[in-house]
Amino acid sequence: MTQTDHDDAAPASAPAAQTEPAPDPPASPTDAGGDWQRLPARAIPLCTIDISLSLAFVFGIAGTIVGVLSLGRYAGLASGLAGALFGAGIGMWIGFRRYRNTLWRLDDYGFAVRRGVAWQRETLVPLTRVQHLDLKHGPLQRMRRLSTLVVHTAGTRHSAVSIDHLDADDAQRLRERLGRQLDHEDDEA
Repeated sequence: MTQTDHDDAAPASAPAAQTEPAPDPPASPTDAGGDWQRLPARAIPLCTIDISLSLAFVFGIAGTIVGVLSLGRYAGLASGLAGALFGAGIGMWIGFRRYRNTLWRLDDYGFAVRRGVAWQRETLVPLTRVQHLDLKHGPLQRMRRLSTLVVHTAGTRHSAVSIDHLDADDAQRLRERLGRQLDHEDDEA
């Protein structure tokens, strides 16, 4: 048996490590290619719930009013319920589209967020313009290991870029990377 034959045979006979893959691994925030990153799939319910509830309420009230005025009290309640269900369905569709069309990236130029379906809006925060960073974790976000990253920029009082429902590990790494840039600039000053 030659040395090469022995090396080829050894990995085949070695037991493979039994590890389960992570269900939704965080993306690498420092991407050399500058590829856009999506929100994790576990963010879908949180992206849809706010717009679904809002539209269910609005369509439910509208359906109730129209039903009561045209058909009577009991028919108004039924049309209100139908309107609420219709509004919730539309809200879920809009929320899912919002989820699919929210992208982010961090590269050598800065932190960028892209949003929108019909009218896409892309916001780039150069690393030199970052003033401070906030991480927010609502109770529903904590249950799903998600965070909101808020990047405050130099400029007016309301200059901030936020992205909701990031993977908590990605948000922490983004904050650390952008924070290191801040520390580096403070050291140079």
